[in-house]
Amino acid sequence: MDKTALLDDLMSNEGTSSVLGGQLPIKLVKDNQYIPPLMTGAEADTGTNFTSLGHVVDSVLSDQMKTVVLVGSAGSGKTTALEKFTFDWARGDHGQKFSHVFFFDLKDLNCLDGLYTLKTLLLQNRHRFDPESMALLLQKPENVLFVLDTVDLYKHPLDRSVHTLCSDPSMPTTMSTLVSSLLHGTLLNGATFLVATRPTEGLKFLEGFKVELLGFSKPQREAYFGQFFPDPHVANIAWQNMERTLGFYDFGSSPRFCWTICSVYKSQLDAGERLPETITEICVNAMAQIVASLSLDEVSARELVLALGRVAGHCCIDPNSSCSKETIASLGLEKLLNPRVLIDSFLRVDGDLESDQCVLSFHTQLMQELLLAVSFLVDSKTIAKDVTDLLKTHEGHVEYLHVYLAGLLNSSQRRPIESLLGTFNSERLMDLKCWLTTSSQKMLEGYHKEQHLKCFRLLHQNQNDVLVKEIITASARIGVSYQGLGLLDCVALNYIVKCLGGMEQLNLYSEKNLTEEGTDILIPAMGLSQKIMLSQCFLRAGSVAHLARALREGITKELDLSYTYLGDENLKILCSGLRACKLQKLIIPSCRLTEACCGDLSSVLTSSTSQLCVLDLTFNELGDQGLTQLCHALQSPSCKLQELQYLFQFNMLSYLCGTQRLQHCQLTAGSMEALSRALCCGQSELRVLGLTQNTIGDIGAEHLAQALQYPHCNLQRLTLFDTELTERCCPSLATVLRSDHCSLVDLDLSVNELGPEGALQLCKALRKPDCPLEKLCLTRCELTRVVFTEFGLLLRSGSSRLKSLSLALNPVGDEGMKDLWKAIADPCCLLEDLRQY
Repeated sequence: MDKTALLDDLMSNEGTSSVLGGQLPIKLVKDNQYIPPLMTGAEADTGTNFTSLGHVVDSVLSDQMKTVVLVGSAGSGKTTALEKFTFDWARGDHGQKFSHVFFFDLKDLNCLDGLYTLKTLLLQNRHRFDPESMALLLQKPENVLFVLDTVDLYKHPLDRSVHTLCSDPSMPTTMSTLVSSLLHGTLLNGATFLVATRPTEGLKFLEGFKVELLGFSKPQREAYFGQFFPDPHVANIAWQNMERTLGFYDFGSSPRFCWTICSVYKSQLDAGERLPETITEICVNAMAQIVASLSLDEVSARELVLALGRVAGHCCIDPNSSCSKETIASLGLEKLLNPRVLIDSFLRVDGDLESDQCVLSFHTQLMQELLLAVSFLVDSKTIAKDVTDLLKTHEGHVEYLHVYLAGLLNSSQRRPIESLLGTFNSERLMDLKCWLTTSSQKMLEGYHKEQHLKCFRLLHQNQNDVLVKEIITASARIGVSYQGLGLLDCVALNYIVKCLGGMEQLNLYSEKNLTEEGTDILIPAMGLSQKIMLSQCFLRAGSVAHLARALREGITKELDLSYTYLGDENLKILCSGLRACKLQKLIIPSCRLTEACCGDLSSVLTSSTSQLCVLDLTFNELGDQGLTQLCHALQSPSCKLQELQYLFQFNMLSYLCGTQRLQHCQLTAGSMEALSRALCCGQSELRVLGLTQNTIGDIGAEHLAQALQYPHCNLQRLTLFDTELTERCCPSLATVLRSDHCSLVDLDLSVNELGPEGALQLCKALRKPDCPLEKLCLTRCELTRVVFTEFGLLLRSGSSRLKSLSLALNPVGDEGMKDLWKAIADPCCLLEDLRQY
């Protein structure tokens, strides 16, 4: 094959770029502006990212591997990649083991009837072919490469089971049989294939190395915008706007869609107008730009859009998303076919337009559904009787229709096309607002997060702050867990919270896929939330940095990160935001923290701008050294901490039955002396201390008891649940209860072997008239009936302030409880809560 002649063919290829159809592929190649989309091996055992299609061909194709299948969605750059490879082959850059490369756009073969031989098929190749070289092809088929584009749009079946395959190159047969025979190797056996298709179930028979074309990544989009706009500053403004408003959509990776966006942005910037904020606005501006270029009067433009809307309605339901000339005629839309420019602006023509077999389809599904929505709103007599009917008719066939309807309700978003078509039908708009309001309210009635997120996406598309506040009232059940957020969901949720001016609780419980980009989007929403629930989540370092920023800039008062794998490094990042924020409560149990994080926590506690007053560190292996560091912080005049927890709220019966294994913070008596000093230093504001399941023992309890008798100790609630205490610590604790400086109102000593002797000492101390204790828990402390008798006498004495008493799981039976039951009936008893089982 003459490569020079092929290059000349490529360079002289005529055609024009269009707003919807994209940039002419060969122009990109010729002007050296081609940016290869991201592509990767789709096979499970490969993770290779290829730099180009030429790289794929050179590294994959061999005697054993004869086919490469390039799979990508519409607009992902398949055709351009194929043309770039053909250009590179002709220039001597890639695929040089092939002497002949034949390029076929299979959808162009749909209209070819009659019988063909291999030679006459090759003459249909897009580029010049010398029939005299046919003998060489037949002798060395391994040197031949067939490039087949739009395989998914070929209307004839290619599965070998439906054909009598041909092996004779000179035998005339149907075009579909020839193509199938080539693909299945009965004709020109040994030839190699590079085929491109959209993802489809109908081509499973195609065996070969599959390459997935992923489109543009974020850096590639930035490079594309840099090429489109000569001014780097303008390019950056346009790219940033695209990423902020549209980059989270799947079609945002499409090179063709990037071309459409850049075309619209250029028009907006040249006119000195603001850039679009939603997909509705970008597509309405694209439509308006195309209609304006046709120089039609208002009536003609309206008729054109109504006609295209009827075609769109048909294509949405058609399995192939296409429309034949016969269907066009049956819809009474023959005028649509003339002049040709009317078609080419919105539709793609496959085949000869003069042929009855040609097929028409829209350049993009986005524009197809927008035309359907616009035509519905323009004329009340077409398409459907109301919004509900329209959506029901096309249910399961459309993806963006409801989105466009919500967006078009906003007058500023529909204004560009209204200025060309005339004002939309007022009855339709009233019906549309009623539909959006009622359907949104219904979606928010329940606790289904998918319904909530769907509502948020519609309201985000509508861009009406007032309407958001009308729909999302106090009765709306927002605050359910919104875990599993995609980027579009993050954008919509963030918009809603900003419109409302704040949120009581942003609940992302069990979010396992909150990316750095998603967290970045949610910074304003997090900052406007009183409480952020991120328990049982997975957060990367980048996400934690964005969370820290949200806390630093926002009004959040409570953050729950329970059972989220943070680790010391991520906590260090988080602390950068905690030193100067409004956070009052930090819940971080079981976050895989060690003593290494305590220095960072101490720096937060001692910061004069920190508001932190509650800290839960349960189930983190901080150890004595870690707590000692925190104790130094507790002595700082700037420390505002009032509650420090090393405990876990859990099911008592599960624990006692041994069905739930609980970890602790590995504290011993070694750190209790430092804690005691902190409590009585005169600076500590600590009111609540929980030390559940730490082996502090009697010595540790005695250290704490010394602090509790000190005048400046403010501790009111102490939990020593399962801390290996015995009756030996009870004299010290009893002394605390008798002390004039005791401020304890809540004491939990459950699951410790205090025995009757220890409990009786506590009971006697409680007889002191001004003992402040109101709640005492002695669950499973090995108590006997004599203790229950003493507590009965105490409650009847009138000197006790106890309002809550737990003596559950002590083996005394009903006989032991009788004294307590009698006490409850006594008017002197103040008890309100008795836990006996």
